[in-house]
Amino acid sequence: MTETQIGSLSNKFEQAESKQKFEIKGTGLGLVITKGIVEAHGGTIGVESIVDMGSTFYFSLSID
Repeated sequence: MTETQIGSLSNKFEQAESKQKFEIKGTGLGLVITKGIVEAHGGTIGVESIVDMGSTFYFSLSID
């Protein structure tokens, strides 16, 4: 994913374009919902990506 694609991931209904075409279609809400839940619990969420190689999504939560 490019930096532009990563920046738009928090937009509702946004999906990154891919060279690979998938039969399964999504709504573009999964990461928005996940981000909201993680942040509501005081956590952080992020992504690391190498163009044409792959992406890793991660989150962290504090345990009190």
